[in-house]
Amino acid sequence: MAQLVAILLSLLKLSLWLTILVVIFVPLEYFFAVHSHKALRKGIGADLCYYFLNSLLPAAILSVPAAILGWSVQHIIPGELFALTASLPLWARALLGLVAGEVGYYWGHRWSHQIPFLWRFHSVHHSAEELDFLVNTRAHPLDMVFSRTCALVPIYVLGLGGPTSATGGSSLPVLVTLVGTVWGFFIHANLKWSFGPLEWLISTPKFHHWHHTKTGLIDHNYSSTLPWLDRIFGTHNLPKEWPESYGIDATMPPALIDQLMYPLMPEDASAAEKPAHSAIDSD
Repeated sequence: MAQLVAILLSLLKLSLWLTILVVIFVPLEYFFAVHSHKALRKGIGADLCYYFLNSLLPAAILSVPAAILGWSVQHIIPGELFALTASLPLWARALLGLVAGEVGYYWGHRWSHQIPFLWRFHSVHHSAEELDFLVNTRAHPLDMVFSRTCALVPIYVLGLGGPTSATGGSSLPVLVTLVGTVWGFFIHANLKWSFGPLEWLISTPKFHHWHHTKTGLIDHNYSSTLPWLDRIFGTHNLPKEWPESYGIDATMPPALIDQLMYPLMPEDASAAEKPAHSAIDSD
């Protein structure tokens, strides 16, 4: 009974947050839209289900790899490294944690595009043919667990999170996850906004829309918040214009349960073919 009450309270909180997101983004996407499309666009029903599913399930699953990760680094990483990071001021630990988490996320995200097995899960997210803030939630739960685990690894290795932290840094994984989630809604939004020179430092909707492009250069712009990481690792792509279309060439089933099973189907039936690479270059 107590668990049922807890679940109902969680659903109530999530509904409240969803209402806040709708109040913020729906008017903005109406007045500053990149591409015009209906509010009740294709796939919005499944994306609403993903919103609740991915707000509850990955957090429960993630506790297992997080515990294993915390135990492992405690026995492998020299204590001197933890002492060094513990001596840093709070702002420096927070900044280091955000950058370290983003580096881990970048490579986890990049592997999800380059390794066929991981792409079969990640292709669910890229199947969206129209982008808006809610597409941020469209992801296979296992894909989300993988990307978040990759983000946590460098944070834990540096002693900035988990039981090895000696200075209250255990809140950093929560902070990094929260910042990434909130910014994820923004960069998926159908907003024709530009930050000018700041686009070198922080990701924007245009930067991430090119990550979802179906034409031009694909497999670029992996960072969620720090585009200069893509510049360092040679995957930055930000043309002046906006992408014309989004999605994948393969047909993703519309029903939620079918999308959850899609990566687990035999490869010849679930191969989420990517758009062909183009010679278009930019940057």
